[in-house]
Amino acid sequence: MIKILISGFEPFGGSSINPTERLVEEIRHDSFQGAEIRTILLPVHYDECAEILLQEMRAYGPDAVIACGVAGGRTAITPERIAVNIKDIPPESTISDNRGARPQDELIDPDGPDGLFSSLPIRLMVNRLKEAGIPASVSNTAGTYICNNTMYAILNEIRIQQLTAIGGFVHFPASTEMAVEKPGLPTLSHETMLDALRVIIQSTIDEYGNQFSRTS
Repeated sequence: MIKILISGFEPFGGSSINPTERLVEEIRHDSFQGAEIRTILLPVHYDECAEILLQEMRAYGPDAVIACGVAGGRTAITPERIAVNIKDIPPESTISDNRGARPQDELIDPDGPDGLFSSLPIRLMVNRLKEAGIPASVSNTAGTYICNNTMYAILNEIRIQQLTAIGGFVHFPASTEMAVEKPGLPTLSHETMLDALRVIIQSTIDEYGNQFSRTS
């Protein structure tokens, strides 16, 4: 039985909606053969989001961690390839975290590597999503905001503790409901994104099983 921890975020940036909040609420009612699913909702705050997620990882001991976030403006589901060791909100940006923090050029971990690659099966995810008729592509930038911060924290914990777990981050577009607040925003329906998350989870289950078979 593979244990999978899936995280989403609360709304931020003036929006009353974050599609990943609803995704993690609903996906925990699904069942996947050979897998146990646990979900957690994270605050949009640089330090607290990572601390809460790492505490949950240590308590639960997942075999896989799939962190989810929204990337307004993107038109596809985008598993992230790499997290970089930086917190940075450009001076010209009006965004901050939900406590008003606006870090610039700050390292996430002063002793950590410059970048850490996802260990989730991101290419398999993208291929299967496309086969299901869902727009998807591998992303090579998770940004320097909370999503990147969270992804780096997951992978750094796996590295430091020498865990056998796999982990990474997936960005979802804005939901159709968000376009009510921001007309013209590229969106996908909630139903499509929920189907996408199911594909992502099943791809993770299959990949972890393949890794276990190769090492046993």
